[in-house]
Order: sequence, then structure tokens, then C-alpha cells
Amino acid sequence: MRRIRYEHSGGPEVLFEEDVPVPTPGPGELLVKVEAVGVTLPVVRKVRENREPVPLGGEVAGEVVALGDGADAHAVGDRVTGLCFGHGYAEYAVLNQAMASAVPAGATAQDAVALVRSGVVALGALESARPEKGDSVLVTAAASGVGHLALQLARLRGASRVVAAVGDPAKADFVRSLGADEVVTYADESWGEPCDIVLDAVGGDLLPRAVRATAPGGRLVAYSSGGGTIDAYDLLVGGKSVIGFQVAHIARTQPARYAAWIAELWALHTEGSLRPAVHAAHPLADAALAHAAIEDRRNRGKVVLTVP
Repeated sequence: MRRIRYEHSGGPEVLFEEDVPVPTPGPGELLVKVEAVGVTLPVVRKVRENREPVPLGGEVAGEVVALGDGADAHAVGDRVTGLCFGHGYAEYAVLNQAMASAVPAGATAQDAVALVRSGVVALGALESARPEKGDSVLVTAAASGVGHLALQLARLRGASRVVAAVGDPAKADFVRSLGADEVVTYADESWGEPCDIVLDAVGGDLLPRAVRATAPGGRLVAYSSGGGTIDAYDLLVGGKSVIGFQVAHIARTQPARYAAWIAELWALHTEGSLRPAVHAAHPLADAALAHAAIEDRRNRGKVVLTVP
């Protein structure tokens, strides 16, 4: 089978295609014939920053073609999606059955990789802030795979004001089309009136600005792989809270809650209330183009690899 790999850190140019045997699923695992792969910022960062190469994981969707021992949650022929921690940029990938969920009839593989994992992160981050009807919500990286869903979910949960923070003003029309009332850029001197809830997917040098954009008594949810530092005094004087959110922790420790979030996302998608956007769908062999789109912050929605 074909698989994308890299041998040393660097930009998209270090990715290459190779032929390897089809993997065998272990206990509790599914072998999936991949149809689509969702490319994520954490994986793109690992390729550039990790000293040692790691498998290119990601959200995959496709058909179950083999079962490992004890894998009884799905059957051969089922269409599933889930996060692959091993080699996901491939024609066949192995999924732990605990991380796999069914793709409803009529939904495409691209729908699945654009909606489920990114949607669970967006929904989980929002719920971590304990939203109340009428709250104002600011979302950083608002045009990203997670951010564009968070904008819509904030509106669906009754936000009175939704602010989209983006790096490029050219993304303003896109985020407004998804329900943003206001659009600010990272370079703007002010992000306007502070919000009750700030969902931050950027971190790093932007994190202190996200704290300042949080209203007194408000909640900042940090779910970025970019890190960052917060001055505790800034929280104290404003009575603000910072909440760290990691979806993998929920999947491991609260599987029923994780499954309920997925069911809610599909229900909202089916009724047309939640619209996952695919910025571009590149063939597997063009994985470098997909990584470049994310590194350059060009994407409006999810960047996807397709496997014929």
C-alpha cells in the first residue's frame, strides 16, 4: 500500500510516499480502508519541530476491512471515522475501536473527517466554559478546522455576540458567513469589548491577548498545542478563569460523554444547522500541499487528503 512518511524534521517538502505492507490490526483494533484523512495543525507542527520522526496520524474515515481480536464494536463493511495515532496518511490505517464511530448513511468520508474530531474539540471546549444563553463568545483561529465549527456551535448554544479572531483579514467574509457578528485580526490594537467566553486555539504570544479579551468573571478555554504563558495576576484582578481542554482525556475517561457529543454533531449536521467546510481536498500523494496550506494559514475550514 501507499503511505506518506518523513525521515527528518522540516517543512512540507520532507514528506514522501513509500510502498509498505498493509498493517494487521491488533487486539481491539480495526483495519480501515481509508477514503479521507483530516490534516491537523498538531501533526504539521510535529513534522517541523520534532527531533525524531513520528507517524503521521490524523482523522481517518473509510470502510472496516478486518478486525483484531476482541474488536466487536464494529463489523467488516461498516463505515467509520476516528483518530489514528499511528500511520494515518495511508491507503489502510489501524484504528483503536474505542476511537472509532460510525459514519451515518448518506454522509461522505470528507464530511466525517471535517466534522467529527474537529467538532468534538470545538463542542468540548465550548462546554468546558459552561456557556449560558446570552453569553458573548470570542474564537481565535476562527477560520480553522476547529474554529469554524466553534463559531457555529456558539451561536447554536445561544451566544448573544460571536467574535471571530483571524490572522488574515481576507478570511472575514468566510467567518461572517458562519455566524460571526464581528471580525478582528491578531494585529488589531483592540479586539473590541471583552467577551464572557474566549476559546483559544492559538496560544503562544497570542495567549496574553486572549486573557485581555476575556471579560471580568469570564472563562478562557485553552486547547492549543502552541503553549503560552499567563500572568496569574491578570486572572486575579479580573476574576477570570482559565480552563485547559484536551479531547483525548474525555475520550479515555468519559466515553459516554464523548459518544454523546459525536451524536449531537451528526444530528446538527443532518438537520443543516452545522456546516463543516472543506477548504481543499488533496490526493494522498500531495500531502505536502495540504501541510503547506495549514503552515501558511491559508485554510478556511478543514484540509483533507483523499484516497481513491
